[in-house]
Formats: sequence, C-alpha cells, structure tokens
Amino acid sequence: MRRKIILDLDTGIDDALALAYALGSPELEIIGVTGTYGNVAVDTGVRNALAILELFGRTDVPVHAGLPCARECDSFEVLEISEFIHGANGIGGAQLPEPTTAAAEGDAVEFLVESVRKYGDELVIVPTGPSTTIAAAIEADSSFAENARIIMMGGALTVPGNVRPWAEANVHQDPEATDLLFRRARDVTMVGLDVTLQTLLTTRETAVWRSLGTRGGTFLADAADHYIRAYETTSPHLGGCGLHDPLAVAVAVDPGLVEFLHLNLKVDTHGETRGRTIADETRLNDPVKTARVAALVDVERFLAEFMGRLTALAEKTPAA
Repeated sequence: MRRKIILDLDTGIDDALALAYALGSPELEIIGVTGTYGNVAVDTGVRNALAILELFGRTDVPVHAGLPCARECDSFEVLEISEFIHGANGIGGAQLPEPTTAAAEGDAVEFLVESVRKYGDELVIVPTGPSTTIAAAIEADSSFAENARIIMMGGALTVPGNVRPWAEANVHQDPEATDLLFRRARDVTMVGLDVTLQTLLTTRETAVWRSLGTRGGTFLADAADHYIRAYETTSPHLGGCGLHDPLAVAVAVDPGLVEFLHLNLKVDTHGETRGRTIADETRLNDPVKTARVAALVDVERFLAEFMGRLTALAEKTPAA
C-alpha cells in the first residue's frame, strides 16, 4: 500500500527537487502540499508548487497556503542570502508558465489537522521549511501532536549551522515553532545538515537532465545549476549543492537510507545560541524518546535513487 504524504514546502530549489522526488516515487501518494515562507514568501512558494505540479501533470494535488511569518513576527521579508541561493523567483530563474490552477480553499492548518484525523499513521508529513504551520496545527488540535508522523528537514546536531554558527536556516526562521514541535509531537524524525550536506548534486548530474531535451529535464537542470553556482560561492569546500529537502522525502520512502540517534530534542530560543537544535537535558533519561535524528546516510544509494526517480519523471514531460 502506498504511503500518503503531505509536503510542507517553502518552494525554493531544493523544495522543488523534493516535490519532484515525491512525484517520481511510486511508494508515495501525495494528498496535498502546504505552503510556508522561508526561501520565498508564501504566495511565491504556492505559485511555484502549483507550476511544478502542472509541469509534471499533477494538477490534481491541492496546494494550501500556510502561515505567512514566524510566530513572534508580524511580517516576513525574504533574506538577501535566500534570494542569492534560490533566485528572485525561488527556482533559480528557471521559467515555468503561470499555473492554470489556483491554491485550494481552506488554510493549511485545517488541512493538516483533518488529514491526520482521517489517515492517522497511514500519513507522513514532510516539512522542508520553518515549522510555523506545523506548530500551529499542534496547537489547534491535541490529537495532532499524538498522531502525526513528521519527517522534517531542518536542524544541525553534530555540524555547525548554515546561517549562524549554531543555527540551521529552517529552524532559525522560527525557533519557537520548532521547539514546540520537538517538545510536544510524539513522532518526529529530524533530517538535518548532519546528513544532507553529505548528499551533493553536481553539474555532472544536471547534464543528464538537460540532455533529455524535455521541459521537465530543462527545468530541473536550470534550477539546480543555479543552486550549484550559489554553493560554489557560499560553500566552495563541498564541491556541489546539498540535497537537503529531497533527502527528507527519501527517508519517508525508505528510512533505511539513514541511521538514527534516538533523543528528546529542544531548540534554544534565547541568547547567543538561539536556533540551536540539541538534546533536551531535562528529558535526557526519559525512557520514551520522541525524536530520531539522522546521523549517517547511505550517500551512494540515495543519489542513485534520486537521479533515477527524477530522470524518469522528467523523461515523461513534453519536448522542450
């Protein structure tokens, strides 16, 4: 039986690749996408998600707009570094026609809560941006925290952050939301920089997509090449761009791709280390561990599956 999945995306480039991974995975049934802010504003992210779904022939997947800014903020502006990495349109300047479908009626929080009520443990939720909308769902319905299965891209336990020495970008956008998620949700998997920075995409792989001569292949190559060029400036030591969000989706398909530490987590919300993900010292000896942190990854197998799924998906789109 296919596993049902909801993707909570701030649809920049790696979110686009994550969405494509889900679309190319026969093990998954995408029942919806929720849109958050981060790499882009919510409206831009929703537009990108709708356009990508249309490109790959999946206008049946509803996209719900989520909360527009962090819990303790009144508004959101895209950071300069985010625009540099993801481009002004969030997808590296890659061009997609305006979607012919609109965002679904009903907000993302309601959709998340109702979906968990309906499907229970048949459903996995994969947030790849700030945890704001997920935290709001936890507060909206007590059963959500008990029953939701969440595989989040975010955090950094054993490596430095990527926006602050202590903080990873998604958690840094709303530390209070991720802290609430860690403290109250009963089934959380953290796929953080510890493993995602080991999964690198290079121009060798994007050339495969470009050689297909299809609209899907050209889009994936254009977006990813922009991402790779940005990494050459921000993280030249890596030799490619990190496949952050796609790895979280891949773990939803096959948890055996990674090895876990079982912990109870928290996020520092004050002081110099604001945004740090770390074990909660007050629950260190609690026999019940509510979180798993991906600590090791089978890079070769993941990259092979990533390329196989996205290439097969792109091959099916019309000629460029």
